[in-house]
Amino acid sequence: MARAFGIIASSLRRFRVEGLQEHRPVSAFSFMGRYRVIDFPVSNMSNSGIDRIHVFVGSSKPRSLTEHLGTGRHYNINSKRGKLQMIFANLNVNNTIYNTDIHAYAENLDILSRVHEDYVVIAPNYMIYTQNYDELLQKHIDSGADITLLYHKVDNADKAFLDVNVLNLNRQKGVKSIEHNLGNAADRNIFMDTYVMSRELFVEIVESACKLSSAYSMSQMVSSKCDELDIRGVQHKGYFAAITDLKSYMDSNMGLLDQDLAAELFSPNWPIYTKTTDAAPTQYYDDACVTGSYVSNGCDIEGTVENSIIGRKVKISKGAVVKNSIVLANAEIGPGVYVENQIVDKWAKIIHTEKIVSEPDKPGYIERDDII
Repeated sequence: MARAFGIIASSLRRFRVEGLQEHRPVSAFSFMGRYRVIDFPVSNMSNSGIDRIHVFVGSSKPRSLTEHLGTGRHYNINSKRGKLQMIFANLNVNNTIYNTDIHAYAENLDILSRVHEDYVVIAPNYMIYTQNYDELLQKHIDSGADITLLYHKVDNADKAFLDVNVLNLNRQKGVKSIEHNLGNAADRNIFMDTYVMSRELFVEIVESACKLSSAYSMSQMVSSKCDELDIRGVQHKGYFAAITDLKSYMDSNMGLLDQDLAAELFSPNWPIYTKTTDAAPTQYYDDACVTGSYVSNGCDIEGTVENSIIGRKVKISKGAVVKNSIVLANAEIGPGVYVENQIVDKWAKIIHTEKIVSEPDKPGYIERDDII
């Protein structure tokens, strides 16, 4: 797909994942013990033939993301004509109302307006899904639409996906408006913050937004143009998750312990690329008991792991029990410690406290580098 370039947008002011986001942007969150969230949109673009990808970074702590992305070689991007470029948006610390995706695009419009591709595909940095953008672009071209938006039908929008955007569609799947999900209906079309449009229209929208309001986002601008432009929705099929708070992060990971659901996301024909690390295989000792879990490489497992996700180089000592939890890389669970419904951040050590349990609908968070 040489006809489109990619933009991976930053969620900026929209969501805040307490705890985890204090140390890295959502796009750099660990996912399933092996991946980072950013791996999914970049892999989708790479697999779709998009070789020019602009990743917008809107975090005050971008180090983990920049280290993970590196040169982009591990994403199978064409090394001769392709390019993975990180673009840093200047955050307004005085008033976050200015921290929009449009503001970030406007700051870098000189770069974005000079690309040679005719179309742009914009994807979010906080949603997990797979999508062939080559097919989506072709649908967009064949339909003659000005803008094509990707959405996912759900029947639990009254309890989940709160505060993300939804599409209101007519019978022909034309978009009538974009609005926030306030949880007042179960059946909704969740907008996946994914746009396809021409480069010229993209530049025109950004320039118009700057003249109209400094606080407008791309979704607000597109919604305001539903009466004058041909804007259509395309339904996404398969696994879909949005990471907007600590519970949704927990749920999106833990749900994939279901092999049938995991098969919707991970396919041999659609690889999810990531930065690999060399480490020895995980060592399971005589007293170890692991059931229904994903365990990364380099771990030492002497205790019990049940229905959990264990990151790289984690140590779970003899007599320890980890249940329904996510333990990130290099953490340690001490002898006899019982942990349930927790997210244990990197390098944390639980060695002096015998039991840490939270309710399933409100998972606990253990701070990075903490000793408990």
